[in-house]
Amino acid sequence: MSELERARALVAGADRIVAMTGAGISTESGIPDFRGPNGVWTTNPGAERLASIQAYVADPEVRRRSWQARAAHTAWTAEPNAGHRALVSLERDGRLLAIATQNIDGLHQRAGSDPDLVIELHGTMFDTVCLGCGDRRDMRAALDRVAAGEPDPPCLNCGGILKSATISFGQPLDVEVLRRAREAAVSCDLMLVAGSSLTVQPAAGLVGLAARAGATVVVCNGSETPYDHLAAAILREPLGQVLPALV
Repeated sequence: MSELERARALVAGADRIVAMTGAGISTESGIPDFRGPNGVWTTNPGAERLASIQAYVADPEVRRRSWQARAAHTAWTAEPNAGHRALVSLERDGRLLAIATQNIDGLHQRAGSDPDLVIELHGTMFDTVCLGCGDRRDMRAALDRVAAGEPDPPCLNCGGILKSATISFGQPLDVEVLRRAREAAVSCDLMLVAGSSLTVQPAAGLVGLAARAGATVVVCNGSETPYDHLAAAILREPLGQVLPALV
């Protein structure tokens, strides 16, 4: 039995599946990952500074560069790919408990996944949040202000620092979001990892949590992960091919 056949049999035999997705599921939609051979931080190590909450708060230049990066982000025009749509098929089969995603691009929802099943561990790029008062608004409104000449638009409610409603390095995950993800992990009978390097905690720890609760783990990722030793099957092929084949 090939590795693909083994993985297909495991998925076919599962009734309660949680998909753990990372940047690798969106690369075929034209959104680069971070740590891959052509990743954002691999080709431009300085870009990683934009993901630090400490640098963002302390340095107005980092904020200005971040607003320009948000306006130019490929997620504004990206379309879901076959990997995203394969998870929609699992949902329609009634076997998908949740998608715990590290992505901020909204492509799962655009592919047709029920938004109530998508747990956005690292937030969303389509909203802004004020670091002072917590006011939350649509990202497009802030980007319109940037285009009109405000390079670092302050909060309209209190004048505080605005950022995207995403989790930066140095910020804790939302407590309720993490609770939902952990509850899903311990309730599933199969954890399907799709396109995550599983190097960022606490999101990556969901895989170990699921395994300890008795779930089978299938890893679909282009490179090795720290959790491969827990996997009953490992697939390295592009997710746009692998995920449709699995479901």
